Amino acid sequence: MRFLGLATDYDGTLAHHGQVSESTLRAMERARESGRRIILVTGRELEDLFQVFPQVELFDRVVAENGALIYRPGTREEKTLAEPPPPEFIEELKKRKVEPFSVGRVIVATWEPHETAVMEAIHELGLELHIVFNKGAVMVLPSGMSKAAGLREALAEMKLSPHNVVGVGDAENDHAFLSICECSVAVANALPTLKERCDLVTENPHGEGVTELIDMLVEDDLRRLESGIARHDVPIGTIDEDKPVTVTQFYANVLVAGPSGSGKSTLNTAFLERLVETGYQFCLIDPEGDYGTFEAADVLGAADRPPDVDEVIRHLESSQDNLVVNLVGLRLLDRPDFFSVLLPRLQELRARIGRPHWVIVDEAHHLLPSSSEPVSSALAQELHG
Repeated sequence: MRFLGLATDYDGTLAHHGQVSESTLRAMERARESGRRIILVTGRELEDLFQVFPQVELFDRVVAENGALIYRPGTREEKTLAEPPPPEFIEELKKRKVEPFSVGRVIVATWEPHETAVMEAIHELGLELHIVFNKGAVMVLPSGMSKAAGLREALAEMKLSPHNVVGVGDAENDHAFLSICECSVAVANALPTLKERCDLVTENPHGEGVTELIDMLVEDDLRRLESGIARHDVPIGTIDEDKPVTVTQFYANVLVAGPSGSGKSTLNTAFLERLVETGYQFCLIDPEGDYGTFEAADVLGAADRPPDVDEVIRHLESSQDNLVVNLVGLRLLDRPDFFSVLLPRLQELRARIGRPHWVIVDEAHHLLPSSSEPVSSALAQELHG
């Protein structure tokens, strides 16, 4: 499954006039039953959210206050990602008669046309705060705080990558978090500027649009959109007057073959570097120790210490860093058996958390000899990347 997470905005997306319909609630339950995680990404403060949406437990995480606060419905724990607003800033807003305004754990929120007074207060006090606009709302947050920052933190808690998430929104402050999701979706009522930058625009508005998206997720994991989500594809070369040749990031498999000295290692290294640039995690099985100096990856195993399968899985699960599994410490005859045990474990890990996104098998004849039945059985399963 490619899309293990659904990240959704609340007002104007999941909800219409602050309320979520029964049909949308049922769709959210279907998404959870399919094994997917649901993350709410909202500018609202928690207390306000609880009042309008008592079914918060449907979410695995809530990213509130436009990214500054994470709430875990399962344990009712909160985690703030920045310091609370300075008291002198609150007093300055009162002096300037900015009202109404609210103060959350981190966020300070008011409405247009008070943005000028807010900006003047920030400037006069020399504070590192910035303003986020959202359909007339004026939200003040510490520099660096956004829905994208909050979503990244929430996903890290759940051991998920943004590359395994589809996001849906409708307004200005949704640009940030939608841009980091593998697939970005705008509901039909979204702002035109948001629609222009998204991979998909639903036919229906508000919660009906989210329901439409969930139905597609459950039916085929958005496989129908594969050709339309090309912004993450990896360029590997050009043909026909510089027409780019790219590799899709999920459903493709790549074989690199050729005689010694033909440039296979150069191409492989370039491909790995592209994966690093785009944030996809890889696990490279290295029978000859050729990638021990690749700077963008951790290494397990050495000539005097063969790697352990459990160790490999623990590393990949706990970290989104790339990994090279060095097999030099294993006898040549033992390498296919090691791989036949490791590959199903990697497939199980991908089923749970979507990572590693790519499994690179260097010197494949070491690990996939034609006489090795266990490896043949493992490869019989559906395998991408």
